[in-house]
Amino acid sequence: MTRKDELAEQKIMEYQSRLKHIDELYQRAHSLSANLDDKHESRKQLSDIAKQRANLKKKADHLDSINVSNWREEMIESAGPLAVWDVVAQQLEEFIERHE
Repeated sequence: MTRKDELAEQKIMEYQSRLKHIDELYQRAHSLSANLDDKHESRKQLSDIAKQRANLKKKADHLDSINVSNWREEMIESAGPLAVWDVVAQQLEEFIERHE
């Protein structure tokens, strides 16, 4: 395995790890939302976050499926996706803090 292959694999594993973290936070937030007075607003907020998560999953799946020789170009094109992952996780963490 080349260094480029290793780096690509490392990034993909990092994305999968972040997605797992987001999924765990989402489950906690969803559980909390069932007991809230503002169920409609909370569910809308969680629905918006779920859409963001779905988009991140698509990007991760796409990166996992492309040829390693094109991987660097793809990463440059989608510069900054980790910041998006962090924003989604932060939104869920704030939701949980507000409602716990």
